[in-house]
Amino acid sequence: MKSRGRIAVIGVGNEFRRDDGVGWAVLSRLRERPLPPGTRLATCDGDPGRLIGLWEGARLAVVVDAAHAHPGTPGRVHRLELDAELLPQPQTTSSHGLGLGEAVELARVLGRLPDHLVVYAVEGADSALGTGLSPAVADAVEPLVKAVEAEIARRPA
Repeated sequence: MKSRGRIAVIGVGNEFRRDDGVGWAVLSRLRERPLPPGTRLATCDGDPGRLIGLWEGARLAVVVDAAHAHPGTPGRVHRLELDAELLPQPQTTSSHGLGLGEAVELARVLGRLPDHLVVYAVEGADSALGTGLSPAVADAVEPLVKAVEAEIARRPA
């Protein structure tokens, strides 16, 4: 696959389902920071087709999403990495009906994976209707913002 220049950072979730909004919260903070040209920030509800459309053509895609783990530790962050191969099966599942793994596998089959994909999955405590993150997940937002900035910095154009 030829190298492409765009970077896609995608916050997955629903800001009206408490901790499921962690990806959106990270994107909100990133919008306040200077990022390299060609960096595209987007939010997504987790629909596989929309995810593929957002990362297609990117040399780097970073996805931030809430996850459920059993047993779970709210606020714990899992980092998964993929270089145009199969995504290893995580010990967490997406908080959406169809998971990120299904989107990755579909994109792989269709030849629409980014050159490099990094996923940050944050274990949540509360996905009930409402706004605002639980304290443990809120505490993970700033370190996640810094981690995403570091991912971008490691892969200069």
